[in-house]
Amino acid sequence: MPDAQLYVPAFNVMDPEDVRPFVDAVGTAQLVTVGDDGLPDATFLPLLWEGDRLVGHLARANAHWRRVVQDSPALAIVTGPDAYVSPSWYAAKREHGKVVPTWNYSVVHLRGSVRIHDDAEWVRGLVTRLTDRHEEPRDEPWAVTDAPSDYLDKNLRPIVGVELVVESVEAKAKLSQNRSEKDRAGVAEGLRADGREPADLVQP
Repeated sequence: MPDAQLYVPAFNVMDPEDVRPFVDAVGTAQLVTVGDDGLPDATFLPLLWEGDRLVGHLARANAHWRRVVQDSPALAIVTGPDAYVSPSWYAAKREHGKVVPTWNYSVVHLRGSVRIHDDAEWVRGLVTRLTDRHEEPRDEPWAVTDAPSDYLDKNLRPIVGVELVVESVEAKAKLSQNRSEKDRAGVAEGLRADGREPADLVQP
């Protein structure tokens, strides 16, 4: 896949060691592909990042999976919390007034080739791993094997697997890194006043 010209300002780059934990914590993505007719399709779905692959599943009733061209380029967009940042929160507003609004956010774009897996065993393995991932922290985790086998088979038939072989990763975390310590403290205070949790929205 040819390299694209990506817009990632230096102060917005997510630390490399934070990228996988971020994707794992979010656990979902918008999968974007383009059909033979050149029209894009997008579906929100839970995903696991395993090695160099993102794996998930689509509803069989969703026409998206039938439009996927095997091994064609695809994009998965993983987004974290985001918030409007008012210039009135900055200490700099009171000092010189040279401030403007902005938006804080974190996002990871994973590009690669996509493949559909219409295979019962592949899908069963994926659903088992995906379930284990989200049930593990619970006091009484539910397991796929807790369901009757015939019931499970019935509920696996309506989904198909999807796999994206990751070839490039673009990660941005716009968290007021370019502002002064006083300005960042003001943003945190403003977010709290708006009922937002600042921990994921502004750099300490």
